[in-house]
Amino acid sequence: MATVNLSDYRPLKISNADDFTIGIVVSEWNGFVTNNLRDAALEILEKEGVNSKNITVHAVPGAFELCFASMQLCKSKKYDAVIAIGCVIRGETPHFEFVCSAVAQGIKDCNILTDIPAIFCVLTDDKKEHSIARSGGDLGNKGVEAAVTALHMIDFKRKLTK
Repeated sequence: MATVNLSDYRPLKISNADDFTIGIVVSEWNGFVTNNLRDAALEILEKEGVNSKNITVHAVPGAFELCFASMQLCKSKKYDAVIAIGCVIRGETPHFEFVCSAVAQGIKDCNILTDIPAIFCVLTDDKKEHSIARSGGDLGNKGVEAAVTALHMIDFKRKLTK
């Protein structure tokens, strides 16, 4: 188990970040976690110079729906990257494994089947306390890491096409 804040990062200072377009899909399920992840991602994107007009946030009911919504955003070609934000907390049935696996595969498919980077920011924790720790608690905020990853991937892709 992680024991330090893993979300510390050095500012990226990407020169053309103001014209990056980013779609964010957020699961409403476990909103006490996903809202914190979303807010941290938005804060970093804006801090790194992404114009807030170029960021669109869409809500979906649960983690499973992240796959469809993310794929639609990737296929729309309106975005330079898509961030999928969700939280699945283990319960008493195998449902956890099915949902986590399906969502991971669905976001992977966005990356393989489109040319838009799709960032996996879905917490898959055994306990609610673990999710809280990773969404602004003692272990940082994975929304920060997702935003930084999106910026890196957009920059990577743009450098390839120059």
